[in-house]
Amino acid sequence: MKKLFLFIFVFFTVLTLSAQNNFRNPAISIGVVVEDLQKSITFYTQVIGMTKTGEFSVPVEQCKEMGLTDSYQLDVTILKPIDSETSSEWKLMSLGTKPQHPKQKYMSDDTGIQYVTLFVKEIQPILDRAKSHNVKILSGQPSVLGDGKKFLLLQDPDGNFLEIIGQK
Repeated sequence: MKKLFLFIFVFFTVLTLSAQNNFRNPAISIGVVVEDLQKSITFYTQVIGMTKTGEFSVPVEQCKEMGLTDSYQLDVTILKPIDSETSSEWKLMSLGTKPQHPKQKYMSDDTGIQYVTLFVKEIQPILDRAKSHNVKILSGQPSVLGDGKKFLLLQDPDGNFLEIIGQK
């Protein structure tokens, strides 16, 4: 029985490791469709502190072929928290359309991806920039988490929730 248990344990461990070893980069790139591209770029660079690292376009025909859109070209601006090859990408694009849903007030207002967590060294610079750009701090002043870190909750111009966690 012990041998069978050991075999099953090793078998599933190997399967898990081989699946994890298939990733070339540990970062995740996220595409966000926004209403006003320049307003969002300003928010993410001047308030959050991300860096613009590139841009690219996908023509309409290729978008259709790939199943991305039915009749839109994608013009994508790439932002990163750190300008590094292995850093996560926040890819912003606008189709020139208005949202088909109301802006959420709370994460519980909808399903799907509801928030993104950004870990920062210091929270105060983001708090200062948010105030200077009249961005509402949904969590009020920074909340203190159990481990002494501080927490801010913001929404970007399109209503996406951003959880900012940093040192006190």
